Amino acid sequence: MTERLQIEIGEWIVHAALAGTDDGAILAGVCERLDVSGIPLVRVSISGDLLDPTLDGRGVRWKRGQGAGEEVFTRTGDAATREDWKSSPFFHLIESGEARLLRRLDASYRRGEFPLLDTLQDQGATEYAAFGAAIGEGTRLGEIRGVISSWTTDRPGGFAEIHVETLARIMPTLALAFILRTNSQVARTMVTTYLGRDAALRVLAGNISRGQAERIRAVVWYADLVGFTRISETIGPDGVLALLNDYAEVQVETIEAHGGHVLKFIGDGILAIFPGEDPVHACSQALDAAEAQRHRIAALRQRRTASGLPVTDLRLALHIGDLLYGNVGSPRRLDFTVLGPAVNEAARIEALCGSLDQSVIVSSAFADAAGAARSRLVSLGRYAMKGVTRPQELFTLDASWGGD
Repeated sequence: MTERLQIEIGEWIVHAALAGTDDGAILAGVCERLDVSGIPLVRVSISGDLLDPTLDGRGVRWKRGQGAGEEVFTRTGDAATREDWKSSPFFHLIESGEARLLRRLDASYRRGEFPLLDTLQDQGATEYAAFGAAIGEGTRLGEIRGVISSWTTDRPGGFAEIHVETLARIMPTLALAFILRTNSQVARTMVTTYLGRDAALRVLAGNISRGQAERIRAVVWYADLVGFTRISETIGPDGVLALLNDYAEVQVETIEAHGGHVLKFIGDGILAIFPGEDPVHACSQALDAAEAQRHRIAALRQRRTASGLPVTDLRLALHIGDLLYGNVGSPRRLDFTVLGPAVNEAARIEALCGSLDQSVIVSSAFADAAGAARSRLVSLGRYAMKGVTRPQELFTLDASWGGD
């Protein structure tokens, strides 16, 4: 029975994984097939490490009568979380280097070894089995070292020996399907983390050839920090990183919350766009983001000042124009970004923030495209800019609009 069941379930897992079936459905399908074959399960879990800037791992848990659901494990320095992990069967299996861990949850079980198993025993479970599947160097991404699964039954007397062997033989195929999904998730996360959501979707859809670019019309957001060089000379590398991260977090979250896409960090600066077929809507989104950012920067300054940390402010230029949006670089080293005079003009406009004593300056092209949102702007007058053929009228946010 073991070999035949292993082959049947293994083939089903492979076909389901190749068809794009999610891990929860695969795990539920495996549990259903095992139950029909006489291996009753009450709880099954599979998990592994994850290469992600905010998550430490991912897993799927199935419970009888409840189905399966995905779990994510957040990166945290919380002491209680670390202690919970260190007291788990999975941690013991990893640290011991053993391929399996079996605990019969009857009168012979030594309570207190694993708090989880104490709970399962109280709930009527009769045996717990855990298996590890190591992953070779050529398949790893980041710290992903392997996959671990656990299987809990309430069958009187626990698992039969043939049941344990069946689960052990299924484990490699199930682990492979889990890693396939994990690596796909990691790839999407990494591309999104370093390129931004919109650019990542385009790259993952196949836009990876040099010179492959789309003509778009978009609002350009060009910003940097005030006095960054001076501040960085006094606070050291760790302080510089903390300051950059705090101010970047405010900008990125605000831009993305209002429909914009962050494309590039340029030292202490950020280049972003607000694309869209309706320029009035794009301008309105950008102005909403600029207003929201003003309040969030003020709150950040207050928090950092209360902690005795250096603070600064932000200078921002908003412009609109035609852009090339796509790949530029060498055949094997590309950057997905925007190109065009509008980007250069936005940089020139931002450079005037200091001399005009303004935190936000908006171009005449932006004001003309803003529709009703133009009422939120006030003129600063006409100014000449380096590299721009004619002087143009510039604007800033009306300080009275929306109130503080």
